[in-house]
Amino acid sequence: MAAYGLYSHIQSNRRRSVALLIGLFFLVYVLVFAGALLAEALTVNSPLDYLVQAALYDLTKAFPFATAAAIIWILIAYKFHQSMIDAVTGGHEVTRTEEPRLYNLLENLCISRGITMPKLKITDDEALNAFATGLNEKQYSITVTRGLIAALNDAELEAVLGHELTHIRNGDVRMLVIAVVIAGVISFFGEMIFRIFFQNVFWGRGRRSSSDDRKGGAGLAIIIAIALIVVAWVLSLVIRFALSRKREYLADAGSVELTKNPNAMISALRKIEGRGELASANSAVMEMCVDNPREGFADLFATHPSVDSRVEALVKFAGGHDPGPLVLEAPEEPGQLPPPSADGPWGEVPQQPAPQAGPPAGPWGPKQS
Repeated sequence: MAAYGLYSHIQSNRRRSVALLIGLFFLVYVLVFAGALLAEALTVNSPLDYLVQAALYDLTKAFPFATAAAIIWILIAYKFHQSMIDAVTGGHEVTRTEEPRLYNLLENLCISRGITMPKLKITDDEALNAFATGLNEKQYSITVTRGLIAALNDAELEAVLGHELTHIRNGDVRMLVIAVVIAGVISFFGEMIFRIFFQNVFWGRGRRSSSDDRKGGAGLAIIIAIALIVVAWVLSLVIRFALSRKREYLADAGSVELTKNPNAMISALRKIEGRGELASANSAVMEMCVDNPREGFADLFATHPSVDSRVEALVKFAGGHDPGPLVLEAPEEPGQLPPPSADGPWGEVPQQPAPQAGPPAGPWGPKQS
């Protein structure tokens, strides 16, 4: 894969990502308008155009408060998102002394390209996966599962670390964390509006007369507001998934660029395939992983492209070889040696042929009678 093509794709992807994040922030104001429209409809049963104008006026008044609330939410996530992710996944930072093999692989990759080395963390999970998090160089970290360390050889581990380093180099991690945070704001506002609405429906019924219900546009305004909330929530999910899916191909290519070993990336993906489920992680964390086996309806809400399509891209553009789906052997218990054998400690000793008295038979020796 040519460097010019790769980096031009990266720049294009960054511009699209910024546009998508602006769209996510715009959805916050859509939710505020929907909440204002609901509030007006529940207060007075007026014509629809009046309710819409009143909701727009409410939006202009609430605009600075909504912006401030979203910014505060982002600042809190900026400060504490890593500790929250570690609490969910059980990740803990390790040093060279604790994990020399993994630490040296990551350090060598960073030194070779002049990259500031991120923190290295491990989560005690048997799944085969890894993910990167952080919003700046002081926060960036790469978390690897115990299962991945046990299942992959050094070249494959290096490829996975290169994949995560590429996410950091390309700004993918920062963008995805911000997208998850803003989507969290949308989910929070949407849930709050629904709770307020249903509370008014169940506790405020009977405030209007039936004659008031038959005139005006309150009912239609409520339907429009609910539709806007649902659309905003669905779009926030779609944007998050688009951010995840588009970037995995570039991260795979970036790993090959770092390691010069497309076969290692391919075999790592084949080993991780279908074995990356982190039981304790929520959907936001799984979106950051090398592979996310969780899929939605008809693959519409899958956050990652399939391993087959990623391998196909590596074979086509990087010249790698696809071994096909791999079956992994069950790992042995730590410290457990193979059972002793009568033939020797390492298994059956091949039987040597008995020495012959005369010269060996064959094309260069005498024929046996």
